[in-house]
Amino acid sequence: MHKPDKSKRDHTIQSVSVAARILRVIGANAGPAALRDIAAAADASTSLTHRYLKSLIKEELVQQDRVSGYYDLGPATLALGLSALRRVDVIEVAARELKLLTITHGISGGIAIWTNRGPTMVRWYRGPLFAISTVSLGDILPLDGSATGLVFQAYLPEEVVERGRQDHPVNLQLKNAKPPRKEELESIRARGGSILTGHIQSGVAGQAAPIFNAQNDLACVMTTVSSSDSTDELSTWKALKALAEKVSAELGATEFS
Repeated sequence: MHKPDKSKRDHTIQSVSVAARILRVIGANAGPAALRDIAAAADASTSLTHRYLKSLIKEELVQQDRVSGYYDLGPATLALGLSALRRVDVIEVAARELKLLTITHGISGGIAIWTNRGPTMVRWYRGPLFAISTVSLGDILPLDGSATGLVFQAYLPEEVVERGRQDHPVNLQLKNAKPPRKEELESIRARGGSILTGHIQSGVAGQAAPIFNAQNDLACVMTTVSSSDSTDELSTWKALKALAEKVSAELGATEFS
């Protein structure tokens, strides 16, 4: 019985790996790059990198500027990227990651999108150890006085927020809650999200962090509620912020604040 040539099979896999590494190097650059810089970043010799680039150019995965000789991503790579973006469901990606967070940290959390009435919960998971029952799927959250509402106000255009405020249910206005000052919104952007304690009920802390899409626009907000114990609150916030940045990067975002 004929046995596959393992060395040839491995060589084929290695070739794909090298080509992928070169493509990632080119994609990570702010603009077109020189051959020597691509080779150095890809940890490959100049001659080897040049051979791969010739093949990638032939497949339109890479293109070369005729004047400078620099290399950049080609039309086929861009088409693949756009195709991948069309397949991404922002809510499902964020929800998948958040559900795991609620389980591992024993907290509750959800995903909110912006509608004409304000922040609206489209996913909600009750944690095994900390199950807040006052929030349900489809609920509209307070625009002022909730961590989620404040994050939307910090990252959405002012005119969009004002239109939402006009149709925001009056009964959702929390007692003593006022529209945030400019300085408060700047602080939320600097921190990368919002943390509020006791706004839902005593002993409860709410955290919210933005999720950005490939155009670096706000796509949705990821929010969690946990015990207001300082240790739990800080631990949850760090985990939420890291997760929001991870999801944003997965969606193609390059800016997270």
